[in-house]
Amino acid sequence: MRELLFASMTEVGEKLRRLEISVPELVQAVLQRAVALNGTLRAFITLRQEEALREAQNLQDELMKGIVRGPLHGIPISVKDVLQTAGTHTTAGSRLLKDWVPDQDAEVVRRLREAGAVIFGKNNLHEFAMGATSENKVFGDVRNPWDLSRIPGGSSGGSGVAVATGIGFGSIGTDTAGSIRLPAALCGVVGFKPTYGRLSLRGCVPFSWSMDHVGPLARSVEDAALLYRAMAGHDPADPTSATTSGSTGETKDFDGLSGLRIGICREYFFEGLAEAIESRLTVLLGRLEEWGAHLIEINIPGIQEALEAQKIIAQAEGYAYHRPLIDRNPDMYGDDVRFRLEFGRHISAAQYLEAQTVRRRFIGRTLEAMKDCEILLTPGNVNPPFKIGSVSPEQAIHNMFYLARTPLINLLGFPAVVIPFDKIDGGLPVGVQLVAKPFEEDRLLAVAAFMEKSLSWFPRLVANHVYEKGLGF
Repeated sequence: MRELLFASMTEVGEKLRRLEISVPELVQAVLQRAVALNGTLRAFITLRQEEALREAQNLQDELMKGIVRGPLHGIPISVKDVLQTAGTHTTAGSRLLKDWVPDQDAEVVRRLREAGAVIFGKNNLHEFAMGATSENKVFGDVRNPWDLSRIPGGSSGGSGVAVATGIGFGSIGTDTAGSIRLPAALCGVVGFKPTYGRLSLRGCVPFSWSMDHVGPLARSVEDAALLYRAMAGHDPADPTSATTSGSTGETKDFDGLSGLRIGICREYFFEGLAEAIESRLTVLLGRLEEWGAHLIEINIPGIQEALEAQKIIAQAEGYAYHRPLIDRNPDMYGDDVRFRLEFGRHISAAQYLEAQTVRRRFIGRTLEAMKDCEILLTPGNVNPPFKIGSVSPEQAIHNMFYLARTPLINLLGFPAVVIPFDKIDGGLPVGVQLVAKPFEEDRLLAVAAFMEKSLSWFPRLVANHVYEKGLGF
């Protein structure tokens, strides 16, 4: 069964449709694995054991009647605990919401259920998605499965850990400054943030409404694309939802990268790299040229100004949402989140509006800089994960900027994917980020799928689970 739990969604779906395994059997196996590993990993806040098995039986009954909803029919999926689930606690990783049970699903959860996915659990995270570590004093610190003393990245740390350890076939996270892509890089899985507005934010506890993105984490690009296709599309009830039809999320095969123009922006994105990561990226860039890609050095003016704007917008919007809650219940917030919100409290309307003006200029400058390339390539993480508990609450606001070069892509709203490509420092995964122009998800995923296949990371992920020793799997 362990091998099946690490198989692709396509492989598992075929077995389900051929009735070689039942949906309840598959869901039960995933739940057993979650129970066995969660005491160590803390990847989940809630497991929907009875509900998931009941839903699994209903989906099995449909299969027995020849009803197939699509490729996700019967596939166990988890979701980050900022996404509402009807009848199941949605805590946002916070003491403040630990007893909240919504009466309706987030729109992306509803679409997944409609597609036949079984939502079996709610993933642990950094409180209110406001951090890059997934250290959580209420529900337990999420631990990196490659080194249990280290962080898995955040804020979707529980999602990254669950996917990496075979607890479900994918997870849905959120990303405001890199919260899908950093855990993907540090846990050795795929993290995909589509164009802003492609996936509905309705039913998601917000951090920063104009930079929040929903997206999948999975063990392969193809699996991430399957989840994306099930969730994508306009939501008329979400004012942030894009009306552009956009891409289909197909990961079409092609034989090489011949003629593909890949932009490399050295300023900021390649600065401050850990030596081990820098050396492996240098090798990767050489391989891209061997595969036929053209590497083009580009310059994006105004990066430092844009970074300041990103911080101002995120903190101002975060405080605007939390103001009535934190004013009444300051002690219900963790120290690092309270510090972050206090920063937002002192941002003026003039500063916020000027930051949005800077943002618009930066989007234009980035599109101009990318006019001669199809893809922008950056490191996924620039430093290895640090030890749990090693950063103070006052320093934690800078963690995402220290660990990754992802936040600016949220300011831009462009689609981005992180895929793992190598290991460093005793076996810790390291990721690379690919960024495309708005609504060019098809091209982005096709390039990522080719690189993934050529790098042969996935077989190494399945084969190198040393942390499982003694856990019965």
